[in-house]
Amino acid sequence: MKANTGSSYITTADGTQIFYKDWGTGQPLVFHHGWPLSADDWDAQLMFFMGHGYRVIAHDRRGHGRSTQTVSGNDMDTYAADVAELVKVLDLKNAVHIGHSTGGGEVTRYVARHGTGNGRVAKAVLISAIPPLFMKSEKNPEGVPKEVVDDIRNGTANHRSQFYKDITIPFYGFNRPGATVLEGIRENWWRQGMMGGIKAQFDCVKVLSETEFYDDLAIIDVPVLVMHGEDDQICPFPTTGAKSVKLLKHGTLKSYPGLPHGMPTTHAEQINVDLLAFIKA
Repeated sequence: MKANTGSSYITTADGTQIFYKDWGTGQPLVFHHGWPLSADDWDAQLMFFMGHGYRVIAHDRRGHGRSTQTVSGNDMDTYAADVAELVKVLDLKNAVHIGHSTGGGEVTRYVARHGTGNGRVAKAVLISAIPPLFMKSEKNPEGVPKEVVDDIRNGTANHRSQFYKDITIPFYGFNRPGATVLEGIRENWWRQGMMGGIKAQFDCVKVLSETEFYDDLAIIDVPVLVMHGEDDQICPFPTTGAKSVKLLKHGTLKSYPGLPHGMPTTHAEQINVDLLAFIKA
């Protein structure tokens, strides 16, 4: 196994530089962030699991964070191929891939296309994730309406800074009665979003909303934990997490009454303990 380097870049086949963190030793855990964030969104998990003897890897998706602000290749197949290149460079085996939101879609596509039958993947976790399909369609009549997705597109393209501030409120459930609004969390979300490239983030809205994962979920043959907040205002639980687990060969569902989309941050202690139990099982 290649020794970790702290943080570095790989260069993919099309010349895109992908930034990644690689800390600690032990069984590798690979963290995949959501739109429009970066590897920094996993800070609470990286520190926790490194402290429990795991090697933790988190990358910035192309167009996001410190990776190249790409104009092309902003699609789910390429995201998964980028992960495959990173896994190959780091020679990761028996890894657990953990994805939040759009990152859950990336995990699903990567494991289905690149992580079966080669010893690379031991388990996977989908947290507040977009599969099997985010947007409303004939195939997904209870999905998120296209008008809502168009609002995300418009906000990203035309007033990204303010829109990124505003979306943190439902993202973390800060609009619920009795919620304590944590400005540091909101500012960190905004910071991460504004680090990325607007074109890649705009393209990613189509990716996260229209990509179908029905076939991918059915292919995956490793144990998968689906974790989802029942008060998720971004990826509604009944149409995403609750449906995904039914399509998996070895899926387990753990749902959380009242928890928001951003629960890995707002409820990190609870999520980390449950993740650890699944990884060790």
